[in-house]
Amino acid sequence: MFSTTSPIGPAARAVALDRLASEDLDILVIGAGVTGCGCALDAVTRGLRVGLVEARDFAAGTSSRSSKLFHGGLRYLEQLNFALVFEALKERSLALNKLAPHLAKPVPFLYPLVRSVADRGYAGLGIGVYDLMGAGRGVPHHMRHLSRKHTFETFPSANRRSVVGSIKFYEGLVDDARHTMMIGRTAAHYGAAVATSTRVIGFLREADRVAGVEVRDLESGRTFTIRTKQTINATGVWIDELQQMLGGRGQFQVRASKGIHLVVPRNRINSMTGLITRTEKSLLFIIPWGSHWIIGTTDTDWQLDRAHPAASQADIDYLLRHANTLLADPLTRDDVVGVYAGLRPLLAGESDSTSKLSREHAVASPVRGLVVIAGGKYTTYRVMAKDAVDAAVRDLDQKVPASCTEDVSLLGADGYHALWNARPLLVDESGLRDIQVEHLLNRYGSLLPELLDMIKSSPELGHPLDGAPEYLKVEAVYAASHEGALHLDDILARRTRISIETWDRGLAAAREVAALVAPVLGWGEADVDREVEHYHKRIAAERESQHQPDDLSADAARLGAPDVRMGRVH
Repeated sequence: MFSTTSPIGPAARAVALDRLASEDLDILVIGAGVTGCGCALDAVTRGLRVGLVEARDFAAGTSSRSSKLFHGGLRYLEQLNFALVFEALKERSLALNKLAPHLAKPVPFLYPLVRSVADRGYAGLGIGVYDLMGAGRGVPHHMRHLSRKHTFETFPSANRRSVVGSIKFYEGLVDDARHTMMIGRTAAHYGAAVATSTRVIGFLREADRVAGVEVRDLESGRTFTIRTKQTINATGVWIDELQQMLGGRGQFQVRASKGIHLVVPRNRINSMTGLITRTEKSLLFIIPWGSHWIIGTTDTDWQLDRAHPAASQADIDYLLRHANTLLADPLTRDDVVGVYAGLRPLLAGESDSTSKLSREHAVASPVRGLVVIAGGKYTTYRVMAKDAVDAAVRDLDQKVPASCTEDVSLLGADGYHALWNARPLLVDESGLRDIQVEHLLNRYGSLLPELLDMIKSSPELGHPLDGAPEYLKVEAVYAASHEGALHLDDILARRTRISIETWDRGLAAAREVAALVAPVLGWGEADVDREVEHYHKRIAAERESQHQPDDLSADAARLGAPDVRMGRVH
């Protein structure tokens, strides 16, 4: 029934669109962020006929712009929300050990102490409880108190005038955009009809219920209807926008909280672990990310453009200022290689401060035939999906099995450890270097042979990209042929992270990558030129926004380059 490779390239997308237009579905999911992809996988593995549509790309919104952590949420312990922490720690364990070991890894962190007695007692108690709650749940269980001497050995870049010791513990690291895409691809593998660049433009109503949607294929301009028994709105910060298509507000309100992150070279901070510290508003993370560090995050209300939230000069200065309290050699703006901003969909409460709004999720059915899932956090996406599908199937006139996604590994997971152990053989057989094989295994897992077969057929694909040498040319082609990438943005910003990992933010790689994927995506010379031009405009707009003093001016600057899909079809 299922193909062994399940590519979601252009041909598979065309088949999915035809299926969406012709089949009567049990469940249609709107939104291919981590929760929407999770809903599609949950529903299809219960034996239902499932569709998944997304206006842009997998993880194009919030799910590609997180802190890249599977974590229980230390800050929730302060709120005594033990249930949420325990749930998140269980999900962290599942991701690291079973569902996505090729994409999610345990990583050590230090919590530096600046007031020896008070900090060690207060932070030690919290992290100790956190560590105990997570015991046996995916990461090494041995929180350690480090002396001043051992702290500086582990974290040589520490500011010796302020850091007096530390506590060491573990969290889970994940490439959020690849992980989200792989959930969507796994849903397609089990039979879901998955189509990105497919925008919902209206709802079908029959009497008092939602019976489907009208969509527009943003690649061709074609519009058609999708008929379904149940629709799940998993669009995050766009939930209210879809609700307005139905003529009113839902049962809860979603507030957008902006979080920005900076990317700096690994050699600018000498530390063997990641770092977590407190700010006056929340926690600050300095996270190891390949040859870079990711520094984040902020937590501020955002009421402007939701498709492309902008980081302002004030946001960047805030993160640098707080990171520098820990560092002997302060970072400057010149050290920043990349910047990205995302929006958390928070359930609005009484407080005006987004840092106090709920990270827990809620499910509602404002109209018969429609389920809305909102709130939550990246780590608990699978639980959110289960709850949303549970709500949707209550109204189906058939017996539906319980969720089984706790036991459904993502594509690339099964066999990953065996291939990891066989690295020397893979190096000999492929002609790639050790570091390249490890890089590919930690991005594709047991799907690696698909890429090696492509290199065998076209040996030049085994060479690094000239403009981004940490990635091989085959990865760009595979993104288009197997991973659903339809535009240059998709590849440079989400299938790879070239847009935040290179000093020029991917400008040198843009034309090279566009030329590589042109045959796969059917692009002519004019298409290549248009994609490259758009990417250059996007980078220029982002850079301009990051020099603006506040949100309003940053948003105006970022809007200088609209989404490539929205400019194609009117």
